[in-house]
Amino acid sequence: MSHVTPIKPGFRRIGLHSHIKGLGLRNGKALPVADGFVGQIKAREAAGIVVQMIKSGKMAGKGILLAGPPGTGKTALAVAIAKELGEDTPFMVLSGSEIYSSEMKKTEVLMQAMRKAIGVRIREFRKVYEGMVKDLKVKFDRHPYNPYQQIPVGATLTLKTTDEEKTFSVDETVTIELISKGVAVGDVIWIDAETGRVHKVGRAIEAEVKYDIESERRVPMPSGPILKEKEFIHTVTLHDLDVMHARSGSIFSLLFGGREEREIPPETRQRVDEMVKQWVDEGRAEIIPGVLFIDDVHMLDIEAFSFLSRAMESELAPIIILASNRGFTRIRGTDIIAPHGIPLDLLDRLLIIETRPYTEEEIREIIKIRAKEEEVELTDDALEELTKTGVERSLRYAVQLLAPAKIIAENRGSKKVEAIDVKRAKELFVDVKESAKYLKEYEESFLK
Repeated sequence: MSHVTPIKPGFRRIGLHSHIKGLGLRNGKALPVADGFVGQIKAREAAGIVVQMIKSGKMAGKGILLAGPPGTGKTALAVAIAKELGEDTPFMVLSGSEIYSSEMKKTEVLMQAMRKAIGVRIREFRKVYEGMVKDLKVKFDRHPYNPYQQIPVGATLTLKTTDEEKTFSVDETVTIELISKGVAVGDVIWIDAETGRVHKVGRAIEAEVKYDIESERRVPMPSGPILKEKEFIHTVTLHDLDVMHARSGSIFSLLFGGREEREIPPETRQRVDEMVKQWVDEGRAEIIPGVLFIDDVHMLDIEAFSFLSRAMESELAPIIILASNRGFTRIRGTDIIAPHGIPLDLLDRLLIIETRPYTEEEIREIIKIRAKEEEVELTDDALEELTKTGVERSLRYAVQLLAPAKIIAENRGSKKVEAIDVKRAKELFVDVKESAKYLKEYEESFLK
C-alpha cells in the first residue's frame, strides 16, 4: 500500500496532469513506468522522435494529431512533449468549442491562442547601484500641506562591495522606495539607475547578527564596482507584447488599463513581430516556440481549419498538436465526411500518433500515481476495487472517485481509503453510462 509524505498546509491545486514530468524515455526507448507516464509505449516513443524533430528545426509546416479513445492519455502526451522541450516552453490548451465567442471572431481566438504559445526570452542590460548598505540616514521635513506631519525628502546612503565603498545623496522617490522595502544597514540592495526602483536581495553574510532566529535570507556581499551593468532575463509571450502595445494606443487604456474592444488589430501584431525580430537580430532576445494543444479538434469548422493550415507556414508559429477521439465524421460547416472531421489538405501536414486503451496492470499503476499526487492513501483492497472499476467502466471514472472516497473515509474517522469507501463513492457518483441508461429508461415519461 502507498504512503504519503506530509506537506506544509496551504493552498495547493492539483491538476489533472500535474504528475506528468516528461515522456519517460531512455535512449529513445519508453520505460514502462517513468515521469508519471504508464504504458503507451509506441505513442511515447513517437512523441520522443517529434521532440527531436522540433529541437532540430524539422517541424516547420507540420503538425501532430493524437488519435485515440477518450481517457488514453492524449492531453498527457501533449503536456509531456512541452515538458521535454524545456521548463520555459509555453503550453496553451484550447478546446475546439472554445473558438465560438460572441465577443471575438473565431480566427482571433485561434490567433491569440497561438501567440500565447510563443515565448520571447528578453535579455536586458541595465545600470544599477549594487552593494551592502553600510549607512543610511533619512532626512525629514514638514509636509507642505500639514506642518505637524514629517515626510521623507531625501537620504544619505553608503553602499559597500568587497572592492569599493561610496556615499550617495538620493532624492525623495528613492528614499520612499528604501523605506517601503524596509531597507536597513546590513542589507544587500540594488537601485535601478534609470528608474530609482529599489530591490532588496537579502541580508549580507558579513552583516551583524542581531537575532538568534532570523527570517531574512543571507547573501554574500557583492563584488566589483558599485555602479555596474546587470543582466535581467524576462520571459513573456507574443500575446503579452501584443496586449502591452495595444493598450498604449488610446487614452482609455492609459487611464483605466483596459481596451474598448477585445480584438487586437493586425497592425499591432505586425509592429510587435518586427520589434521582436529586431531584438533577435541584435542578440537581445530569443524565440521559444511553445505548444498549442487543441482538444476535440472535430469541433473546429472549415474556416478555422483553413486558418490553421496557413498559420503552420508562418515564421512565428508554435508546435500545433491536435487531438481527436472520432473516426469518420462531418467537417463542421460542410457536408463532407472526413477522417477525424479534419480536411484532407490539413491531414496531409500532420504526423499521426495513436493512443491505445490501457491494460488492467497499467490502470492499476496510473491509479497509484494519481493517488500519490492527490495524497490519497489506499489499502490494497481499495486499489483493487478502483482498478476493477477502471477496467469495467473507465479510467477517468476510477480516478475521479479518489477524492470523494478520501472524504468518505475521513468522515468515518479513517486516514486510509478502504474498499467500502470506494463502493460508497460509486453509489453516490455514477458514471456516464449509468446516468445515460437511467435517463433513457425514463425518457418516455418526459414531456415531448
